[in-house]
Amino acid sequence: MEILAATLAWLADPAHWQGPDGIPIRFVEHGSISVIAVVVAGAVALPIGLWTGHTGRGSLLAVNTANIGRAVPSYAVLVMVLPISLQLSPSYGLDVIPTFVAMTLLAIPPILVNTDAGLREVDRDLVEAARGMGMSERQVLGRVEIPLALPVIVGGIRTAAVQVIATATLGAVVAYGGFGRYVIDGIARNDDERLLAGVLLVAGFAILTELGFAALQRALVSPGLRRGGSGSPFQEPAEMTRASGG
Repeated sequence: MEILAATLAWLADPAHWQGPDGIPIRFVEHGSISVIAVVVAGAVALPIGLWTGHTGRGSLLAVNTANIGRAVPSYAVLVMVLPISLQLSPSYGLDVIPTFVAMTLLAIPPILVNTDAGLREVDRDLVEAARGMGMSERQVLGRVEIPLALPVIVGGIRTAAVQVIATATLGAVVAYGGFGRYVIDGIARNDDERLLAGVLLVAGFAILTELGFAALQRALVSPGLRRGGSGSPFQEPAEMTRASGG
């Protein structure tokens, strides 16, 4: 209890909320690398997952490759990328680039796997019915498969975001900032309050992200599914039905 009280006092100290080592600056550093990594991972994984899930081609290869990537520790990626990044950029090669690469590679597998699985789990009868109505493959994907798979896709992004936020603390090992800086400095200085404060800040950030994505995931569920499946994902809008005399 004493260490917890001391940690809370450390967090409440105004001195720790200002300056280059202040909590707001560390939050921006931690959040920025996490957001950028997840966005870039999404830009890579979403198109692949949508294509494999929609067509069924290359799905096994893509998912297995992603799962193999999950087995590689992020710390190992940091160490492997560090000498290359130092050669490419002396300014950012020590801290930003290794952290960014490691976090991006960490975020790709859950996004890709969930996107692929979400589309493949869509009821094939609905897909075939949409094609029977004359929809193009792009319309089937955009109006049927993605809306129905969206909760699963967002679940993959949610998992990736939480994992990246929790693991981005490793960036402090290669001199990056973020909340991991408090953990590493706490260990180096034998400062238990600083160390535990860093742990609590990371945990709090991850929990808030988890809750935010959970709310978003619920909000993005297809209206037809929220009505208990009474709506058709490829039903024509009411305005179009009335205009056609239906």
